[in-house]
Amino acid sequence: MPSWFVAILLVMAATPVFGDRPGVVWSPSELGILHGLWIGSLPPLPPDPTNKVGDDPRAARLGHRLFFDTRLSSDGQVACATCHLPGLAFTDGRKLGRGVGTAGRNTMTIIGTAYSPWFFWDGRKDSQWSQALGPLESSVEHGGTRTQYAHLISSDANYRAAYEALFGPLPELSDNRRFPRSAGPVDDSAMRTAWEGMALRDREAISHIFANIGKAIAAYERRLIPGPSLFDRYVEAVTAGDASRAAMLFSADESAGLRLFIGPGKCIRCHNGPLFTNNVFHDTGVPDPTGGWTDRGRLAGVRKVLSDEFNCFSRYSDARSSGCNELRFVKTDDPHFARGFKTPTLRNVAKTGPYMHDGQFATLSAVLDHYNSAPRQDIGRTELSPLGFDPLELGQIEKFLRTLESATGVTRSWLEPPP
Repeated sequence: MPSWFVAILLVMAATPVFGDRPGVVWSPSELGILHGLWIGSLPPLPPDPTNKVGDDPRAARLGHRLFFDTRLSSDGQVACATCHLPGLAFTDGRKLGRGVGTAGRNTMTIIGTAYSPWFFWDGRKDSQWSQALGPLESSVEHGGTRTQYAHLISSDANYRAAYEALFGPLPELSDNRRFPRSAGPVDDSAMRTAWEGMALRDREAISHIFANIGKAIAAYERRLIPGPSLFDRYVEAVTAGDASRAAMLFSADESAGLRLFIGPGKCIRCHNGPLFTNNVFHDTGVPDPTGGWTDRGRLAGVRKVLSDEFNCFSRYSDARSSGCNELRFVKTDDPHFARGFKTPTLRNVAKTGPYMHDGQFATLSAVLDHYNSAPRQDIGRTELSPLGFDPLELGQIEKFLRTLESATGVTRSWLEPPP
């Protein structure tokens, strides 16, 4: 247990316990839990050892421009912001993501993900910048290629200047025989053949440019941290002993839902900490939308991240091998991996539906019904057990969850396309 947390509990134990209205009180241990969920408990963002420009403002400005640029796609219509809409907490409101085609998974928010060691629902990427690269080459998301993106950076004067200020001179790419306009290790056979026909040193030069594009995008995304919500203001009032303000901030149902959330609902086993996620993979018995069990979740994801050419151990990473402990000690035989999916943050959860890895549930109430009933499954081992809550209690939990909505903690200019 962190020393700061122990100190908080000792202070709370020595002071009166305040509630938000007559009959509603929080014990010292409950107040400690609430403080751990409070956004003010979020520590400073640590550096990303794999990305030396991750906290460089110049890289963030370049990444901001790249994030909103539809030229980073095969049809000139898709940008990162196409699926990660700032107004929807950087999700898209769709069951499945939609770029140049339809993706196979629901779009996760990127707010606060800089704190996570794993990315995507199955954790198949181990850095924010390597995650950004996946959609760029996906045939159903951006649909582009590495040489296409390298040529864009090289030919756009603003991009070229910003890139070279960060990463050094670009290679000369004017010879289209050496550097085809569209080539990469993608599904399209012609583009893959063109890539394989390039000299190894030229492929590596292009891949370095590609990796640096991801690092700039990550520098922008690292700024996307959730701001304080109604829940956070409530915690501040309660821990300060301001019962009247707490009663003004939270309704009886919202405080009851919060008590269920941290208590008998056992929600904080997975949704804990100031981002309401443990960033771990869990099997919660969510069925595939087809009725089958074809999605193996973390079982497939852990194999992909270990073999990923852009992982922490790769030549494109800025980390020393000693900085790759998450990857070095990743488990490969956890029994839950067969149906394990990453615990999503619950901050802004009311704005990020549909829910689960394939958007199986359209509403928060449907999600709560699933957790309440804990249906059996035919493969894997669900971690759920029935909760037995009545409809009133489920509604109270949902009302509490809606208090987690907040603005993103950056100025508005970062949430709009740059001029």
